[in-house]
Amino acid sequence: MATTDTSLVKRNREESRVVCSCKCDRRDVSTQTDTKVRGHGPRLSKVNLFTLLSLWMELFPRNKPQLKNATAQPRVTGLVVVQDRNVIGLHCSSAELHVGQVAVIKHGRRLKGCDLYFSRKPCATCLKMIVNAGVNRVSYWPGDPELSLLLLSDDGGGGGGGKSGAADGQARAVPDDAELDAKAAERLKSNSRTHVCVLLQPLPGDMQQFAAETSAGGDFLERVAEDGGGLDVAELFAAQRERRLEDLTAAFFVPDKGLHRGVLRRMGLETFCTEPSFSNLRQHMRDLIGVLASVASSVPDPRMGYGFHAQDRAEGPGLGLPQDVSRHCIVQARLLAYRTEDPKVGVGAVIWAEGKSDRCDGTGRMYLVGCGYNAYPAGSEYAEFPQMDTTQEDRQNRKYRYILHAEQSALIFRCAEIKEDENTMLFVTKCPCDECVPLIVAAGIKQVYTTDLDSGKDKHDISYLKFDRLQGVQKFVWQRNTQAGDVSELPKHPLSNGCVRNCETTAEEGHCTKKPRF
Repeated sequence: MATTDTSLVKRNREESRVVCSCKCDRRDVSTQTDTKVRGHGPRLSKVNLFTLLSLWMELFPRNKPQLKNATAQPRVTGLVVVQDRNVIGLHCSSAELHVGQVAVIKHGRRLKGCDLYFSRKPCATCLKMIVNAGVNRVSYWPGDPELSLLLLSDDGGGGGGGKSGAADGQARAVPDDAELDAKAAERLKSNSRTHVCVLLQPLPGDMQQFAAETSAGGDFLERVAEDGGGLDVAELFAAQRERRLEDLTAAFFVPDKGLHRGVLRRMGLETFCTEPSFSNLRQHMRDLIGVLASVASSVPDPRMGYGFHAQDRAEGPGLGLPQDVSRHCIVQARLLAYRTEDPKVGVGAVIWAEGKSDRCDGTGRMYLVGCGYNAYPAGSEYAEFPQMDTTQEDRQNRKYRYILHAEQSALIFRCAEIKEDENTMLFVTKCPCDECVPLIVAAGIKQVYTTDLDSGKDKHDISYLKFDRLQGVQKFVWQRNTQAGDVSELPKHPLSNGCVRNCETTAEEGHCTKKPRF
């Protein structure tokens, strides 16, 4: 037993080493429990989870007025704000404001001591404000920055990689500004107490396969299979993942090595330009994009005729979110589920609310209330609580009385209060159980978006009987649109969701989503 524990601790230490532009050795710490607590499958580190959430926020569905009025120069950028290892903000650029400016407007002095995860290196305009706010650390994705440097590479052989596509039209508009901004950002970085760097951790060796398998077997695809009359779900998932991977790679990865080196140098990341650091960095980037592609592909393309619809059609369609927005939020919850400490079932939950103003954030009126995943109580040590599953006969040693549910975590660690006069929405990857339903009602949540495959079931240790009888809360469950055609007649190789490099998608195109059914 001692040998097993020693091996487990050693594995966690190895996996927690971070690829950092300043060569520091930073360790990942779980929001919930000690890092030695592990679920039955590989887990995303906090660093990689926040990085993936920032990339996904860059793809937040933007309405047509925002796209029409958006300036051509800065890239749409996603941001995750973390305080005491808890997510307190998910943001993206608006038509008028960079995402760093959005963070200053939304959080102000509360940014002091926070860690910020950007999907692109922030420009000097944003960096000077967030540094002055006293943030602890700024981490960013080591690809194309907020102000594009793709056409400024002089490495030879790399220039051809950045001379086509809509994104390069943006780059041509600001080459001088981008060069000056890169120099200013480096000067701000070197003369501030804020730690500005790249943080990427190697994924566990089986993480890619685990993400693909759990995505292909998730509840949403299972619902399509039940209605599909022999539809090959594995083939459907594989086709969607291939196209999604192509889209995400185009958005976040510089394919030409010479061009990428040039961009890294101008962003002050010379340490990554030599081997083997350069190849390792690009592999870590590919791996994370691959996981995101799997996660985003587990909910079928909107043209499959499925989405979140009111559970009781007799009461009317309700005032639900656009399908692309609800799918996007479910993906966030599914990413969170990969941090589970539950040995059997991974569940993620995220709570959003609709405020009064849409003038600031690229998310419009929506703002984050809280997010979480199922885990053991904070401070728990490895094997301190029972981890036996439902196949065991000894009920005293089962996990159910000790595991904190994802909905409970999201409510406990919420970063904003739930307001009675605002629409507050819960997105959870699994049907809420009888233990959580009363909490949802009492908290004042107005809408729940979920799968309902377990609804009405009693599993002895945990039951889902109350969800169907839930009153005063609108339930939007994943189901087939009654106006859609026969799902079995739809093409097995769906088209891409239309996501392009600058992420200007329409409401009809939407974003796919995923939750791992562990």
